[in-house]
Amino acid sequence: MLREDSDGISRRDFLKGVGTAGGAAAASPLLGLGAATPRPEAEESDTVRSHTPGAMRPQQSEFRNLLDLSGLWQFQLDPKDQGENDRWFNGLPSPQPIPVPASWNELFDDAANYLGFAWYALETWIPKTWDGQRIFLRVYSATYAAKIWLNGEFVGEHKGGHLPFAFEITRGARLGQSNRIAIRVENFQKPDRVPPGPPTGRGLQFLSSYPATTYDFFPYAGIDRQVALYTCPPTHVEDITVTTRIEGSDGLVTVAARATGNWSGKGRAEVATDAGPVTADLNFEKGEAQSELRLPSAHFWSPDHPHLYRLTVSLLESERPFDAYALHIGVRTIEVQGDRLLLNHQPIVLHGVDKHEDFPLHGKGLCVPQLVRDYQLLKWMGVNAYRTSHYPYSEEAMELADRIGILILDEIPAVGLNFSRSQQDIEAWTAMAQSQLRDLIARDKNHPSVIMWSVANEPGAGPRRRGGGHNPRAVAAGGSYFTKMVGLAHQLDPTRPVIFASVQGGPREWLKYVDVIGINRYFGWYSDGGRLELAEQLLAKDLDAIHALYSKPIILTEFGADTIAGCHSLPPQMWSEDYQADLLGRYLDVAEKRPFMAGTLVWCFADFRTGQNIIRAEGMNQKGVFTRDRRPKRAAHLLRSRWHPSRPVA
Repeated sequence: MLREDSDGISRRDFLKGVGTAGGAAAASPLLGLGAATPRPEAEESDTVRSHTPGAMRPQQSEFRNLLDLSGLWQFQLDPKDQGENDRWFNGLPSPQPIPVPASWNELFDDAANYLGFAWYALETWIPKTWDGQRIFLRVYSATYAAKIWLNGEFVGEHKGGHLPFAFEITRGARLGQSNRIAIRVENFQKPDRVPPGPPTGRGLQFLSSYPATTYDFFPYAGIDRQVALYTCPPTHVEDITVTTRIEGSDGLVTVAARATGNWSGKGRAEVATDAGPVTADLNFEKGEAQSELRLPSAHFWSPDHPHLYRLTVSLLESERPFDAYALHIGVRTIEVQGDRLLLNHQPIVLHGVDKHEDFPLHGKGLCVPQLVRDYQLLKWMGVNAYRTSHYPYSEEAMELADRIGILILDEIPAVGLNFSRSQQDIEAWTAMAQSQLRDLIARDKNHPSVIMWSVANEPGAGPRRRGGGHNPRAVAAGGSYFTKMVGLAHQLDPTRPVIFASVQGGPREWLKYVDVIGINRYFGWYSDGGRLELAEQLLAKDLDAIHALYSKPIILTEFGADTIAGCHSLPPQMWSEDYQADLLGRYLDVAEKRPFMAGTLVWCFADFRTGQNIIRAEGMNQKGVFTRDRRPKRAAHLLRSRWHPSRPVA
């Protein structure tokens, strides 16, 4: 059935005209709505982008279609960067099979440390029944930069890994025929990217790692998550923002929805409850609508009771829906009050870990069975929170956290930032980090599990000057970065606090910009190694000094020790399981004595791959309380004894 939009153009005529919106590749004849290369800093700072193409996860429904293209693709390395000139998008000359999703570094010997250009290609059928719909190609994550072609025609490009992007391909799609998708990916470590590459090519100064990076985890490359084709009606729901409040025993759910094309008309928001559906009208004016629903005697979402409601937003014509989007929501609040962190108006302490997306064979690639197992192990230890160190994790990770009750500190890939670098690099980082923060909030804003936005990990100000101070120019540059990033996070989402994880010895001036203070501390490991009693004293002194400066909640966002599984010593010595467990226990003791401590996040959940260097035996960071293949060390049992409700004996 055709309907008339507010400007009098029919849906069929509107569909004929799609594909003209600008983006990173606006000149492409296939490009409709695209994920553009980040805009200049001033534009990013001054304008709040209301919609990120591809941010809403595609779904199958009576109005929409979804075709997951995961599986075996064709693959070929392109070390000489000849593929684009030789038109490999029309066919790879010597392909081999590769699974999507997966990191190529774990699969092929000649690509183990390769970060350059590589090509993916797939032939896929697009159903003729998709006629009359808008068709999109979505890449859920490609690290770091990707270019896309469809049937030999350039579609667009995207920079920045770990987050999804989408392009409209309605004009170029061949319905009822096979279509060829080609994607070129690279992960060069460039100084002006986020995370940045090293300026000298030597990597971390104290590590000299290979491949050279500015961070201590492996720079996996490839298509790390799914690729999919999906459709939407010509006029459809393109964005939903859900915020919740608690009023007595009731939950108040505010739903703000956006429809395409400045559409004006009627819509509906409906929440399914035990007592039946609760509905509210959505009256769209120029594409925007908002309404509030009251849920009597609501179930409030928390780690102990992760209750989810199903929300459906529909667009209506003659009271009948012609598009709908459904998602699960939780009624909960998160706020900072003085030096306490409150969930649902009650103080909460985070007992958790940091993680990495890392596993043998698939590297950073999405593996849902591994993800489910990891969450089972988190619950086994009594963990109620973790940080997505040091980049956004998969949408499946967020959804599973919603379902089983894990609190998430959601972090952009801003690791390796050193504000003693050139002004040109810093400006490039800031623009990219702002774009990443916009995209992260657009994707994850409706997850009740997500309670904070983290805007950096261990930012530096260069070496200390004689006398112990930091370079004033670097401190000021970092202050400018945090002013912009924290301000943007509050502007885009005023409901969640903002944090970053500060490095040991870093400028304390930067801590004033955030709502919750995060500190990474390695007394007893990187400093004062082997001296556990001294480490305990130094930590206590450090925490008290920071709290005296800033009366805010403090979270130990990292602490730990490398541990060789199966190595034991009495008395505890470095690298033994006994030393790791003793160090973690002492840190927990110090934190538990201080009511301003809002949480402790152990570094880290499981051992993970790094670049090769002299302090990373087997190219591994071994600070995990589990091995890389998820066998528990003694520390995992210690954490279970401290955090699990049953408090079993370690």
